[in-house]
Amino acid sequence: MKKNLVLFSAAMLFLLSSNFVFAQTEYSPKANSFQEDENYDTCAKPQTFTFKYKTGDSYRILSTVNETVFVNMAVDHQAEIVNRISVKVTKSNDDGSAEHDVSFMTTENSVGAKTGTKFKWGDEYRSIFTRDAQGAYTISDEYFMPVVRDVPVFPKKEIAPGDTWTANGEEAHDLRRGFGLEKPYKIPFTATYTYLGTVAKKTTDKKELSYAASSVSNPSDKTKTTSEKTLYVFKVKYSLYYDSPATSGTYGSYSDYPASTMGFSDQTIYWDNDKGAIDHYHENFRILIETSYGNLFEFRGTAHAEVTEFVQTNTDENVAKVQDQVKNLGIDDVTVKQSDKGLTLSIENIKFKADSSELLDSEKEKIQKIAKILSSYPDNDILVNGHTALAGTEKVRQLLSEERAQSVADYLIELGVKDKYHIFTQGFGATQPIASNSTESGKAKNRRVEIIIMDK
Repeated sequence: MKKNLVLFSAAMLFLLSSNFVFAQTEYSPKANSFQEDENYDTCAKPQTFTFKYKTGDSYRILSTVNETVFVNMAVDHQAEIVNRISVKVTKSNDDGSAEHDVSFMTTENSVGAKTGTKFKWGDEYRSIFTRDAQGAYTISDEYFMPVVRDVPVFPKKEIAPGDTWTANGEEAHDLRRGFGLEKPYKIPFTATYTYLGTVAKKTTDKKELSYAASSVSNPSDKTKTTSEKTLYVFKVKYSLYYDSPATSGTYGSYSDYPASTMGFSDQTIYWDNDKGAIDHYHENFRILIETSYGNLFEFRGTAHAEVTEFVQTNTDENVAKVQDQVKNLGIDDVTVKQSDKGLTLSIENIKFKADSSELLDSEKEKIQKIAKILSSYPDNDILVNGHTALAGTEKVRQLLSEERAQSVADYLIELGVKDKYHIFTQGFGATQPIASNSTESGKAKNRRVEIIIMDK
């Protein structure tokens, strides 16, 4: 069960309009610093709050959930869940609603409480839905994300500091692994909103390109800009208590299933009314699920998120530019191409120590040079994909491709190219060959690691 119900929490409530910047006092994985005055101005004028959408808007949300998971009242594991969400507004409608096309990439890093065993996993989801100007979703049951829906939902009237209102929402959990449920497991709730007032946010945006490794020569490039804006602050609280209406026929004659769910969420949302969008939020939560067999699963934790724009890299011009950089830096066995996720540098015939994921020194030198290229894209996330040739068992190939992708990612983090919240990894084993595995030269091409500068 421990990997089957992951609480993505209210991190997914950020599906709104684009072109806004994340700011938060207690967490920022990027090289930005933020200051906020939490003394709310309760004398602010009444305002009408609506989401504002524009066709073609695109942006990225990075949320982090830190939780402790209990099984039958005993600590099972600690988890850090990173959700990378890529959003595009495909159509804005005359009534103020908009259609969204969204990709979700989720990664969990967990440590077992009893054995200290670490495990990592990841999933990708796609969702298409409509959200109206007040914040309510219209979404098909074929889509499992986002988890928290209809938060926030604003009233169709002006509200002033101190005003409260309620609105219905739901959590939709993916229980396909644990319980075989082929549709989202939906838990309805009624959220209570309070408009607390406004705060002045001072944002200092500082970008610094530097490397920890002494073998990389790259002068620091620092820029600093300070600005201030007014944010509108809302407290959102809801409790969960839901008894599943299912019978044994719904889940199978003798199968376990979630019999009841309870818990709470306590969120603070910072709203940018000029952009009609959330600026950032933080949350405390607790969820308990009791199954028909009497097992109890509990999730306690916190969540926070950042929203950023990113540079479009996947263009013919950038491919030509990076190809020239690869040539000028003398990097062998590296090809540059466009892919569905962004601009891709494919390191073919990458060398590790025999049957391991430990990079050879010669390959570290190659990656140091690639790091110089990646430094030109400080606002874009990195995805590292690992591939193997057709040798050994499928299980061994898959594990080796994952470990080698992670080894390259770890070295990029060590070089200071990105922090761990902005580099993702995947392993594909030998399932995506680019050459024949019947020749040594073909196998060398298939033994590759792809570094993707993500622009979606």
